Amino acid sequence: MRKSTEFEDLVAWQKARKLSKRVYQITGQPPLSRDWSLCNQIRRAAVSVMANIAEGWDRSSRADTAHFLSIAKASCAELRSHFYVALDAESLPREVFDDLQRSASEIGRMIAGLRKAILRNSS
Repeated sequence: MRKSTEFEDLVAWQKARKLSKRVYQITGQPPLSRDWSLCNQIRRAAVSVMANIAEGWDRSSRADTAHFLSIAKASCAELRSHFYVALDAESLPREVFDDLQRSASEIGRMIAGLRKAILRNSS
C-alpha cells in the first residue's frame, strides 16, 4: 500500500500544498501582512504540515512515518489556532477564516486517517 506512492501522490500532501499557497497569498496582503510575527507563524505552520507529510512518507519505518504524520496533524491544529488569532485581531475576514478552517480541518482528518492506516498495516 505504502511505498508504491510518492508523497506528491498523497491527496493530503496535495491539499496541504494548496493550503500553503493560499496562506502565502493571504498573509502577503493587508491587513494581515502588517503583522509580520503572526504571518511568519502562520506560514511556518502551513509549511510544516506538508513538509512533515513528505518527510514521514520517505522514512524507512512505519513507526517513523506515523510519528511525522502526528507532527503534521499537530501543525494543522497550530495553524487553525493562528487563524483564530488573525480573526480576533480583525486581520482576517470571517468568510476567509471559515474557508481556511475547513481546509485545515479536512487535511488534519486526512492525515489522521493515513496515520491510522499506517499503524494498522504495521501489525
